[in-house]
Amino acid sequence: MRATHLLYLHGFRSSPQSAKARLVAGHVASHHPDVFLWCPQLPPSPREAMALVADGIAAWPQGPGMAVIGSSLGGYYASWVARQARCASVLLNPAVRPERDLARHIGEQTAWHDPEARFFFRPEFIAELQALDVSGQPPAGPELLIAARGDELLDWREMVERYPQARQMVLEGGDHALSDFPAHLEEALRFCNLA
Repeated sequence: MRATHLLYLHGFRSSPQSAKARLVAGHVASHHPDVFLWCPQLPPSPREAMALVADGIAAWPQGPGMAVIGSSLGGYYASWVARQARCASVLLNPAVRPERDLARHIGEQTAWHDPEARFFFRPEFIAELQALDVSGQPPAGPELLIAARGDELLDWREMVERYPQARQMVLEGGDHALSDFPAHLEEALRFCNLA
């Protein structure tokens, strides 16, 4: 069975306008026109973000009928979603310990693609992140990890250690944004087994 539904989850301060999200959308539209792609704008609250996603995919086919791609904080979320939906996940420089890494970002933030758009990252969001941690549980579906050694924000070694059962692509150099994602796009989508 091939996946007919694909979910893309953006990272912290990011949006559906990110370069990777737009690349995925363009490729799916031209090569997999029958696949339904959803890339929601996630609210700052992790609890609200996952409630939005859970509601949005409630009617989707579970298991091999869907797949999820997540970048950075979206990768952390993708692991939670894949656990609920028992589907394949592709993790792009995923956040492994966001409750630790985002603690210093409590306060007002600007959106990456629209500096005029502001949001507030609240102290209680740290506990909400912790509540979504599935790192101690075996994966419920196939996982592909794409991690860049040159990631300037997150430690690729933590990613490799967090996903021991994943198929791992550790890239030499690179950056947190995965600027060379176009070179890995087809492989990532092939892993999703799209219809």
